[in-house]
Amino acid sequence: MTALRIVFMGTPGFAVPALDALIAAGHDIACAYTRPPRRAGRGQRERLSAVHEAANRHALPVRHPARLDDLADFAALAADIAVVAAYGLILPAALLEAPRFGCVNIHASLLPRWRGAAPIQRALLAGDDETGITVMQMDEGLDTGAILARRRLPIGPRDDAGAVHDALASMGAELLLETLAEIAGGRCRARPQPDRGVTYAAKIERGETAIDWREPAAAVDRRIRAFSPAPGAWFEARGTRVRVLAARPVPEIAAPPGTVVDDDGAIACGEGGLRLERLQRAGKGAVDARAFLRGFPLPDVLA
Repeated sequence: MTALRIVFMGTPGFAVPALDALIAAGHDIACAYTRPPRRAGRGQRERLSAVHEAANRHALPVRHPARLDDLADFAALAADIAVVAAYGLILPAALLEAPRFGCVNIHASLLPRWRGAAPIQRALLAGDDETGITVMQMDEGLDTGAILARRRLPIGPRDDAGAVHDALASMGAELLLETLAEIAGGRCRARPQPDRGVTYAAKIERGETAIDWREPAAAVDRRIRAFSPAPGAWFEARGTRVRVLAARPVPEIAAPPGTVVDDDGAIACGEGGLRLERLQRAGKGAVDARAFLRGFPLPDVLA
């Protein structure tokens, strides 16, 4: 394998397996770019991104600019290639062209389906039966670059965003190493994305996480799985917001939407119903629904 000098650019946990894999494979990480620390919690303490923490563990130099206007400093790293994974900032054209092999991106969908910010959640909300990883050559568009490699992942009927995220993060790391070996060996062939099948994975808005019991149970189930474990689909009961982290469709339920059918968390939907399986209140840990409901019984009807 030819070791490459790489600038790594990523922010959330999704990117960490790729960074770890690059280091384990013997590539030279010139620098890790990530989003700036954010203040969070009651004490408003600075919280480093997952990539920042991983880079610190590996004793890598880290840069976290609010804007990518340090093009001379970036070019001075003399990278063979930049690897981007859920970084969160738009790369200007001059930066895209600075490394010898340009910039490649690990994207959590089978492009051109689900370009954009939330491909995992959008795939689950849409009821897709598969997703995957695309490694693409970056250009100035929104996930429009030429495809270097793709790999498919089936979505099981009970998979949630957490499970799909972890599977794709691992798959992305593996596919990245294979693609870099092809690039270094001059064997990688880029192919343009097709014009057909383009969809956009818009950023998740807060209102989308609220459960509407008037929807069919299948749609409510998709919403719960799309937002589990975070930010969590939710409903209100007794003035308290309750996050639903897992539930299971029960087709035979027939009652007005929002009706609490029994004490074990069966709720009627617009069509069929759901049985709640895992719940959480603010400031509390997630627990089995039956245990939750023993200490927090629901009203007869949910709004």
